[in-house]
Amino acid sequence: MILDIRRISIGSQAGAKARIDTAGPVEALAPAALGGTQVFQIWGTDSTPVVGPGEQELSFDPYFPEPGGIRYVLVTMPPQDAPPPAAEVDPQDALAEVERLFPGVMAAMTPDEQGLHRTDTVDINLILDGELWLELDDGTETRLTPGYCVVQRGASHAWHNRGDRPALMASVLIGARRSA
Repeated sequence: MILDIRRISIGSQAGAKARIDTAGPVEALAPAALGGTQVFQIWGTDSTPVVGPGEQELSFDPYFPEPGGIRYVLVTMPPQDAPPPAAEVDPQDALAEVERLFPGVMAAMTPDEQGLHRTDTVDINLILDGELWLELDDGTETRLTPGYCVVQRGASHAWHNRGDRPALMASVLIGARRSA
């Protein structure tokens, strides 16, 4: 799946006149440890979004937002039986690359569980292309195809592409507080 992802962020200036704050291509981040998964970081802020005059800094550090913060990403996932990348990569180097590109992601992962993770976010996901399986920590799995919307509220979960072609998902992550 070849994607030419472009971002336009619209704000306003004094007098409430609209303006384009940001425009241009968004490069895919594809660390070796994620086996061909690509993440396009579209927009993110660490604080409650502000509308009106003034720019809001784009932020993805940490990758998962604190309460009130937002992240908007597109993710492509290759089929899980796709051939691995040709080059051998040192496992420690691969994990360090993930942490460098997506600060805090490794802390959300469940050790020894294939892809299961839990974050203090509300994630609004839309399957755009291909097929994904949503796995919960009790073993429940649900097949998702284009048009499925998933609102994930801090539960332990994993995404798997068991299809025969890449899948594309749009996700908005909203920082939340975990209740007891």
